[in-house]
Amino acid sequence: MNPHLHLKKDKVLAGIISRVKLEESKPHNRYFEALCVAIINQQLSTKAADTIEKRFVALFAKGPERSRMGRRGKKFPKPEEVLKKPSATLRKAGLSMQKISYIKGIAKAIIKKQIDFNQFGQMTDEEIIVSLTKLKGIGRWSAEMFLMFSLARPDVFSHGDLGLKKAIKKWYKIEPHHYPKKYHRLVESWRPHRTTAARYLWASLKFIPSP
Repeated sequence: MNPHLHLKKDKVLAGIISRVKLEESKPHNRYFEALCVAIINQQLSTKAADTIEKRFVALFAKGPERSRMGRRGKKFPKPEEVLKKPSATLRKAGLSMQKISYIKGIAKAIIKKQIDFNQFGQMTDEEIIVSLTKLKGIGRWSAEMFLMFSLARPDVFSHGDLGLKKAIKKWYKIEPHHYPKKYHRLVESWRPHRTTAARYLWASLKFIPSP
């Protein structure tokens, strides 16, 4: 079934859908980049994270041509390139030593085949989450974002995401903490298109006035 036809059965979501136009979600294979960006974004504002990401990529601007084109049109370094770069140099981009450790750890895991992205196509969402969360610095939320935006998996919902909780509280008058059964019934009603539902809820946050 078309996700919009299914989700529009929910009158609240139908109202949001009528006000929002989502860009088409397509899978990509820039997996190392996605995980690095997830690390960079941790505990930072969007603006600060974007600045550090640009500085990080700029450190490899003269790298070999084999580097992939990143999401911003710039060449994103390969795992091998990141490992060769001294941590002191990476610090100049604004990364903490802990984040540098996480990023280099992911690079090592990829090179040593401790994580094999080629197997993800045969794995369930939960199996991929288990695999990714074995990497230091990657928690469940980051793994769920990877499923949604890197693999474009259609039925993922991040129950711990603060933005989704805020949207549900505003539009459905449900506090997940106070009404867990009601909250879970609502989310389950969006199967098998929970990723699309989540994307609409995130987009709806722009309609919620700031305190």
